[in-house]
Amino acid sequence: MKLLDKIMQKKKTAGEAQPQPQLQLRWHEAGPVHWTETSDSVSRRFQFEPDGQLSVKLLDDSRPVAHRVVDSFLNKFFPSGYPYSVNEGYLRYTQFRALQHLSSAALSVLSTQSLLFAAGLRPTPAQATVVSWILKDGMQHVGKLICSNLGARMDSEPKRWRILADVLYDFGTGMEVLSPLCPNLFLEMAGLGNFAKGMAVVAARATRLPIYSSFAKEGNLSDLFAKGEAISTLFNVVGLGVGIQLASTICSSMQGKMLAGPLLSAIHIYSVTEEMRATPVNSLNPQRTAMIVADFLKTGKVLSPADLRYREDLLFPGRLIEEAGNVKVGRALHDVFRPSKINGWKEKLPEEKFLLSRGSKWIDMVLEHNATGEDALRGWLVAAYVGCMEKSSHEMSTQVLQDAYLKMSDIFSPFLAEVQAKGWHTDRFHDGTGSRFAW
Repeated sequence: MKLLDKIMQKKKTAGEAQPQPQLQLRWHEAGPVHWTETSDSVSRRFQFEPDGQLSVKLLDDSRPVAHRVVDSFLNKFFPSGYPYSVNEGYLRYTQFRALQHLSSAALSVLSTQSLLFAAGLRPTPAQATVVSWILKDGMQHVGKLICSNLGARMDSEPKRWRILADVLYDFGTGMEVLSPLCPNLFLEMAGLGNFAKGMAVVAARATRLPIYSSFAKEGNLSDLFAKGEAISTLFNVVGLGVGIQLASTICSSMQGKMLAGPLLSAIHIYSVTEEMRATPVNSLNPQRTAMIVADFLKTGKVLSPADLRYREDLLFPGRLIEEAGNVKVGRALHDVFRPSKINGWKEKLPEEKFLLSRGSKWIDMVLEHNATGEDALRGWLVAAYVGCMEKSSHEMSTQVLQDAYLKMSDIFSPFLAEVQAKGWHTDRFHDGTGSRFAW
């Protein structure tokens, strides 16, 4: 009987506790929701405002001053959630980017001072800094227009073109630094220097988006872009200060510029090279696709963009990889196939969006206009299997092609799943200005 009374008492209590929404409403009406969080010797008060926004107020911070300064720097110059919100290599990329902008800004002050000397003026370092913002016209715009036609190549090889942009920039700056040695050729040297710098500006800006995209782990591309530009601005200002100091002391003479200029340029190029080596670009292009296929055939594993980044050839990306079938992508269809062979290929593999033709040194692959990264991977695997089966022949027999295609079909589904799981984007294939076809 006592047990039954207890059960009835619990039901009654539960029934009385049902009007919870009214209590919750009165609780919200009493004031905004707030709470306090404490971690790592930092106490913060969080509060939801009436409009739904979350406000944060620092209550107590007992950390050493150095730790607080570092935390403040990270909040201003690194993406929210760093390091978990970015892909591997971002810190190294940022370190060398800062050094790159510092050396570039310092070098620009010296080049502007040299230009003014060559023009017959005697500027102070401060004047050189001001005028450096004005000498960006004329031939520079011509360089921008010419380089704008190379956008497809930059999509395919953003790292290579980013390095080339800085080489062009330093070449233009070098022409300006040397202009006092040839005052009679001032216009020619200044024009050629600005022409090279105009091309460099377009190439650097065009490659910025794919490079930032490779670090955006949580779709935070805008945050990455904003913080990256903040770091660039900060170290550009520091570099201008360094340049002014050099122009006032060591580089006040031409001999000083001849010593400091090459050193700053070497630091600049080394920094941008290390930046690009640290960047894990996750889009498929001919070089990265060949490396993925070669590693998969040798080890049965697929490497991630972070694993592959230091193995990329940034100077000669078009080199052939024997383990991946020595495949060359992008030659025009009429240069690769005779009309009779095209018809024969359509009959063999009518559903595929690639054509293969074996030559004496490599296998040509021509992609259909709407082919994706998946189609490129399928064609590359077939070519690699053909290369393994017929190493001595210059022709691709029908039987070998069928056997290679069957082998590709058997392993492609798990292979593609692993490629995508590693972070590679297979929805597109960047082959630069490679020729494609449409039936």
